[in-house]
Amino acid sequence: MPTVVVTGASQGIGRAIAEGFARECAGASNAARLALLARSEEKLEHVAAACRDAGAAEAAALPCDVTDDEAVFDAAEAVRERFGEPAVVVSNAGRFEPGALLNVAPEQFRRQVSVNLTSAFLVTKAFLPGMVEQGRGHLFYVASIAARVAYAGGAAYGAAKAGLANLAGVAREETKREGVRVTTLLPGATRTPSWEGTDRPDERFMPPADVAEALLSAWRLSERSVVEEIVLRPQEGDI
Repeated sequence: MPTVVVTGASQGIGRAIAEGFARECAGASNAARLALLARSEEKLEHVAAACRDAGAAEAAALPCDVTDDEAVFDAAEAVRERFGEPAVVVSNAGRFEPGALLNVAPEQFRRQVSVNLTSAFLVTKAFLPGMVEQGRGHLFYVASIAARVAYAGGAAYGAAKAGLANLAGVAREETKREGVRVTTLLPGATRTPSWEGTDRPDERFMPPADVAEALLSAWRLSERSVVEEIVLRPQEGDI
């Protein structure tokens, strides 16, 4: 009965990942226990209910600002008290604010780094010691293709996601002999609330469920193997 922690679980890719684990592990003997973290309690409760309907044994909505040190460590303690040490931790929380380099305000840059990068650092610090002690576990980091390809208008977001991809690489190198697997996802344009208001057709975007399925495919492997990186792009290429 795996315990799975997902940050940014209230919508988009995070919600798809949570529901994907609920369906994947449905069944009396193997149903997942999900700890769902995000700022919006109302949205989290909707996702938790959907996960239970999909087959999760438990789905706990844990409102948390993952950029806040104390909030993250308090949430981690709440997860342990309720479920024990998690088997999977998905650092998915993110925020996309487009802006050209000359137009990005310092506070906007710091906010992008805080939400997209610092949050994952805090979540890793909170949960990795337990995984190392157990000698097993799987860390997932949802970065972006913007971590690999520079786009005009993505000064803050791209820099933050590139830092996240590097953080994930460090986690991989430092835990490979500790039994912990580390996978970084680098998705391209995905139809999430970040793209609200765009006039681009849905066909140019990947559905969040596809990103979730790619993550689950890496998790399904035996503990003797690890998918280090997964790059996903819309069929017609980047937007």
